[in-house]
Amino acid sequence: MSGPNRRILTQHALTGAWLTHSLPLHDLEYGPDLNGPGTLTGTLTPKLATQSLNLIDPGSTFIYVEESDQITWGGLIWDARPKGERLAIEAASWTSYLHRRHDLHGQLNGRGPYTNTDRTTVMRDIWAYAQSITDGNLGVLVDTTTSGSLIGTPADPYKFNAWEIVNLGERFDGLADGDATPDYTCTTTWNPARTAVEKRVRIGWPRLGARRTDLSFVSGVNILDDPEIVLSGDDYAQVVIASGQGDGSAKRRQTSAVRDGRLRLEHVLDLPDIKANDDLASRATRERVRRQKLGFVAEITVRDTPAARLGSWQVGDDVPTRIHNTWTSYTGWCRITGWTTRPDAPGGPQATVRLAPADSYQYGGTT
Repeated sequence: MSGPNRRILTQHALTGAWLTHSLPLHDLEYGPDLNGPGTLTGTLTPKLATQSLNLIDPGSTFIYVEESDQITWGGLIWDARPKGERLAIEAASWTSYLHRRHDLHGQLNGRGPYTNTDRTTVMRDIWAYAQSITDGNLGVLVDTTTSGSLIGTPADPYKFNAWEIVNLGERFDGLADGDATPDYTCTTTWNPARTAVEKRVRIGWPRLGARRTDLSFVSGVNILDDPEIVLSGDDYAQVVIASGQGDGSAKRRQTSAVRDGRLRLEHVLDLPDIKANDDLASRATRERVRRQKLGFVAEITVRDTPAARLGSWQVGDDVPTRIHNTWTSYTGWCRITGWTTRPDAPGGPQATVRLAPADSYQYGGTT
């Protein structure tokens, strides 16, 4: 439930009226994602649930976590249902709303189609269209970041065809899904005057995050328990076929393959929006290199220590990681792709951090 420096607030999504400044959630767990909305879960006891049902109306209620007078997470409540003796609450941050919206006019009501257009422009146009419709304005701000990642060609413009009833969330996420595409994450803060909540989609180019030499994740220091190490032949491949745009014999295809002394295993990467052969070849090689790595640790649980204070890292950061146990000895850089914080975990606050291999990236700054 809310600690001495923590409050859970809810607000009517349409009117902006505050519903409560102290929702008594137990088992709180929340955090952001890279190129996704991030989630929040918690529970109410039966007595409190009965009293609080009008404060958590799913699909029409904003929920915020405030720590030490600073909002650290915000989103929309989507689900509330009994779970044993408690009522379980599930919420997701701002881009989850786009998955409940569609282009009903076509071409985002005249904003498209797009030819040689910066992907970040289309990302902003999706939000502008969604929030221009009556009862659809969340007040979300989208960064003005520009990128070198273009979409659409004169021969094949990037379209939102009216008859397809395009899902806005799927298109938004797709614009950030690739090797040379922008990153995004959702953030929530008080405005400088603390009179309103600032809901934002942060866009990073060439990527979000920074290489952090001031932090570390280390077994026996701040990593709790032994992380699960996945050794999966199902995921392994040294041959990757990237399938791109087109139909039949005109369909684009590029293959990245090596011999590595192992049984040949193949994986098909379906990329129907990509037409350029060099882009397909790059994606195929990137996927092959990723799939040839066995035994990567995808998730760790860390406690609050001077080595890496909870809340001191950001989505996209690369952090030096050292894991040593019976099954593995790993030292290297890992990229943070998201996390959830459990402020009331037994023994003190903890965070479950999701990791990905930290490949060679260019960095646009320290945030």
